[in-house]
Amino acid sequence: MSAVTETVFALSDLPSGAARKAEVAGIPVAVVRIGDDVYAIGDVCSHANVSLSEGEVWCDERELECPKHGSAFSLVSGEPGTLPATQPVPVFDAAVVDGQVVVTVTTDESTSTEAAS
Repeated sequence: MSAVTETVFALSDLPSGAARKAEVAGIPVAVVRIGDDVYAIGDVCSHANVSLSEGEVWCDERELECPKHGSAFSLVSGEPGTLPATQPVPVFDAAVVDGQVVVTVTTDESTSTEAAS
């Protein structure tokens, strides 16, 4: 397993209460901003092949609703709180560094194991 950290966009490019799609290490990620907090979860709904970043952000619940069938996924755990989805989506680390949104994903790649120190 290896971790990849990338700057995806400026925090000012993402209004509070909105979601935006990014790609980190080839993985589609839905980045959500609620106030000064940022969250990152897998962008593909676990029920259907739909981009979650196109859905509605539920700020009070800290959830992102799938625009196709209405399942709402926790931005903290990735767990669906509503049907029809029953499987979670991955959750990634997200932070704001110098006004930029930075996302870290962990990949299963075992092919490239160059020393990183």
